[in-house]
Amino acid sequence: PAHGTKTFRARLGVDHSLAGFEDVLAQRRAEADAFYHQLQCRIADQDACKIQRQALAGMIWTKQWYYYDVDRWLDGDLIETPESRKQARNNDWRHLHNADVISMPDTWEYPWYATWDLAFHCLPLSLVDSYFAKQQLLLFTRERYLHPNGQMPAYEWNFCDVNPPVHAWASWRVYQIERTQRGGEGDLSFLEQVFHKLMLNFTWWVNRKDVEDRNVFQGGFLGLDNIGVFDRSKPLPTGGHINQADGTAWMAMYCLNMMRMALELSLHNAVYEEMAIKFFRHFLHIAEAMTNMADCGIGLWDEEDGFYYDELSLPRYDGSMERIVLKVRSLVGIIPLLAVETIEPETLRKLPRFAEELSWTLENEPGLASLVSRWHEPGRGDRRLLSLLRGRRMKLLLKRMLDPDEFLSEYGIRSLSKVHEQTPYVFEHQGQQHQIQYTPAESSNRMFGGNSNWRGPIWFPINFLIIESLQKFHHYYGDEFKIEYPTGSGKHLTILEVSDRLAERLTRLFRLDNNNERPIYRHAPRMQQDSKFRDHLLFYEYFHGDNGRGVGASHQTGWTGLVAKLLYPRRPLT
Repeated sequence: PAHGTKTFRARLGVDHSLAGFEDVLAQRRAEADAFYHQLQCRIADQDACKIQRQALAGMIWTKQWYYYDVDRWLDGDLIETPESRKQARNNDWRHLHNADVISMPDTWEYPWYATWDLAFHCLPLSLVDSYFAKQQLLLFTRERYLHPNGQMPAYEWNFCDVNPPVHAWASWRVYQIERTQRGGEGDLSFLEQVFHKLMLNFTWWVNRKDVEDRNVFQGGFLGLDNIGVFDRSKPLPTGGHINQADGTAWMAMYCLNMMRMALELSLHNAVYEEMAIKFFRHFLHIAEAMTNMADCGIGLWDEEDGFYYDELSLPRYDGSMERIVLKVRSLVGIIPLLAVETIEPETLRKLPRFAEELSWTLENEPGLASLVSRWHEPGRGDRRLLSLLRGRRMKLLLKRMLDPDEFLSEYGIRSLSKVHEQTPYVFEHQGQQHQIQYTPAESSNRMFGGNSNWRGPIWFPINFLIIESLQKFHHYYGDEFKIEYPTGSGKHLTILEVSDRLAERLTRLFRLDNNNERPIYRHAPRMQQDSKFRDHLLFYEYFHGDNGRGVGASHQTGWTGLVAKLLYPRRPLT
């Protein structure tokens, strides 16, 4: 009723008696308080504890039963279905039979899963239920999910869509988190199971998303909706294809994730050492391709701009390809930063065959070896570094990324450079104009449905990966290597300090500021002023690129639940 409340009590089970209801509820609340008190014992700030607990509660709440039998759906039950139904979407996924509890991005709408969203879910989930996180990652590699060709289902409305291959990254990180929780003992059985299935998925990527067999990948949509000047989920209006800086960098990252998993398994079973070498070599060839495509000296890196760009390949009448650089400064050009891994000297000592391969490559293929940042030069703690970015290129890229006039917002890294607010990128082809402009909040066009926007807003998943990558770079370079932060400020910080500052900007979205307000509620005075609303948080889908306002779906936690991991005190990398 208006200005009033009603309380409903219910009990599920055979015994519907409500005797002792309040006592049981109080006991469960006390148990939850005790659990979170232990989990958050290293977090001093009470507002941060509140944010983290609500984020984790949201992650737990979004577990839902999901049922979808594609074969039965297409063929129908007792009555014959029309032929058109049998040709409907997902008709080539007849093997898929989902009947499981799954971590959903959203529990308010009709339940649906998204595989790359789920990979990010598993990190915060691993803080409170590592078993469930591991089972989720394994679930999507099982025969009832994974396509016989190795592709993972994207989401219900089109299982064939292609999202960034982050499953290996999530599997490795969940393994690491649980290993720390268990005092250094990792679940090797889980790691081995998921590694074998991911090899099938990796092979699918190599065979299906490298059009010219040059280790330069396309991928198409890749989860970033309208980030490109063209709709990447559809055939290009120009014909041809795009050699994607992000698609290629995601595959480089995939190689390093698989190599890292293989190295860990090799410490317990020497058979996996050859697999580690295989992924190391594949990573080198991807790095070469990004620098010198088709042996013609053309790469995805623009030396003048200090940035990575996509390349549009258009067929000519004579059968050759016209190559056009699409100079859009977006997260697409920052994603190569994510392909980074460090190797401990102890690992090389224990795995002589892998160490021998590194030495052989340096001696016999110096040109190939020189493309990858300093893996042959010991860094801090005698570590080795594998990265698409050498120190100089990394500094140039970070100069762009950490510029407040480009990517650096008060609340994280924008998905599109603010430069494109006043100077939109325009591509003309056969009398048609295609344009992309910085739009910090809701989408201004209907590309990919128009219900999300990667042309300016801040998105948690990529920001989170950027932060982790910077931590890895610092793990190698140490405190001597400093960069200007923010660009133009004249202040220089270590890479680790920069990663900490970025994490602080992201968590600032939810924290009370000096005016006792939360940036996520910029648009809603009631949410700011009434503590009943202000202190009950919504974990929006994405955030305004300038003022931090929550944008998109407010009724989900999804990958924004990564804030729970950012609020957890950081441990040294291992």
